[in-house]
Amino acid sequence: MNLKKIIFSVVAGLLLISTSFAGGITAGDIAARRYTEYELVVLHTNDHHGTTLAKDGKGGLAERATLVNAERRDHRNVLLLDAGDINTGSALSNMFDAEPDIKAYNLIGYDAVAFGNHEFDNDFSVLQTQMGQSQFTWLSANIKKADGTYLGKPYIVKDFGGFRVGIIGLTTLRSKVIASPDKSLTFIDEITAAKQTLADLKSKEHPDVIIIVGHIGDVLETDDQTTSPMIAEALSGVDLIVDGHSHSKFEEPLFVNGIPIVSANEWGKFVGKAILKIQNGKVTGFSWRPVEITATAFAPDPAVAALIKPYYDQAQASLKEVVMQTSAVFEFGNRLSRYREIALGDLCADATAAYVRSLGVDVDFAFHNGGNIRAELPAGAVTKEHILTVFPFDNMVYVVTLKGSDVIDLFNFIGSIRQGAGGWAQVSKEVRYTITYNEAGDGTISGVTINGQPIDPAKTYKIGTNDYLAGGGDGYIPLTKSIDTFNTSMLLNDIVIEYAKTLPQPVVPATDGRIQVIGGVEP
Repeated sequence: MNLKKIIFSVVAGLLLISTSFAGGITAGDIAARRYTEYELVVLHTNDHHGTTLAKDGKGGLAERATLVNAERRDHRNVLLLDAGDINTGSALSNMFDAEPDIKAYNLIGYDAVAFGNHEFDNDFSVLQTQMGQSQFTWLSANIKKADGTYLGKPYIVKDFGGFRVGIIGLTTLRSKVIASPDKSLTFIDEITAAKQTLADLKSKEHPDVIIIVGHIGDVLETDDQTTSPMIAEALSGVDLIVDGHSHSKFEEPLFVNGIPIVSANEWGKFVGKAILKIQNGKVTGFSWRPVEITATAFAPDPAVAALIKPYYDQAQASLKEVVMQTSAVFEFGNRLSRYREIALGDLCADATAAYVRSLGVDVDFAFHNGGNIRAELPAGAVTKEHILTVFPFDNMVYVVTLKGSDVIDLFNFIGSIRQGAGGWAQVSKEVRYTITYNEAGDGTISGVTINGQPIDPAKTYKIGTNDYLAGGGDGYIPLTKSIDTFNTSMLLNDIVIEYAKTLPQPVVPATDGRIQVIGGVEP
């Protein structure tokens, strides 16, 4: 315990003694508090992604509420946190800009939510509206507005009986590349911000427990990324890191530099439960486990279910239109679109090329980032809702025109993207190439052809893609060198819906070898 904390404790103790007769607190009470072991239950979620309702019997906001309510009945001190990415997922949530999700978070009683990268998918006005709807605190110590103030708050302090808890928020700098944050926002290095905020929190608030809730991720997507283990390695005096972003399913905490890091998978399928024992201003015990949220274990909370129902009813009429029949599942697995060619990738890229050609534009090929694909398509009847869930982003289809030399740079960049990163490309049928990975996971591209021919440096190429990539998102800087950019003003998901209707039914999910992977991994 440092000197400032000792002084703070002594002053607080003297104040308590001075008011002992008026308030009924005695010196014995103060001494008892020093030797009492307190318990704090930290419940946490991450990467909700608009999973408003249970999916395949797992998750669901009403079911999650039932667990939280039970924990609050069983434990006196409960803290409820979310490590970011409330936005972008199911069609139900997307249709209402996550309004039902945020209102459910209010009703469940979340204390704080870290900004995730997907909070910046939409126009800044959408996030500002969401913040206005929120009764919980949005946290990030490394995002500032143009006037130098924080977007949300850098930290909050919660006082419990006998101890106080400081919670710091952090957001991955990858948000600048893999999302579309407003240009007025400034992102600060995660470790720099964490160190400064930690020092401020300790000196000003004197918490007994310090928790970081961060949308950071434990999986390295790019060499310049900061991960949650790196943050833990750089800090001291932190008792717990609640992480998100990587969708990691932890079975037990990851300890780095003596700090436990935990994460609760995705889509509300699990709620992490940590129990901290606190005595004399220090954490003396720690345990953690993931609690699976299933329909059989947790019946829907009536209040949250009633809140969601009007949104659900309003959405159903439009979303239930069948647009395609399939002979089998269009697989997604554990985000396979970030590892290899998949039928869903072929579908969206081919749909893009076909639509652009329907406008009279002689496009050479089309491609999208694998991170744009978020779920599988079922066997049998495929509805608008299914496709909007698979392609949840409101991305406009763009056409860019590049010199052949820039197209070579584009494919060299595609070959360098690590498997698992959202920028991993899915391409239309006009393209063929091979990516070879070494043991370190670094890739090299070879054998690139477009319409059966190698890239001609002297030629210009028209490429269909989305507005996010056209603006350099996911690191696609070569696309920003476009000499003629055309916004079709059509959404990718709408284009896929209309394209699906034109295909011979039932549609057979298949790949054709347009992308060959050698030495890669499977998730």
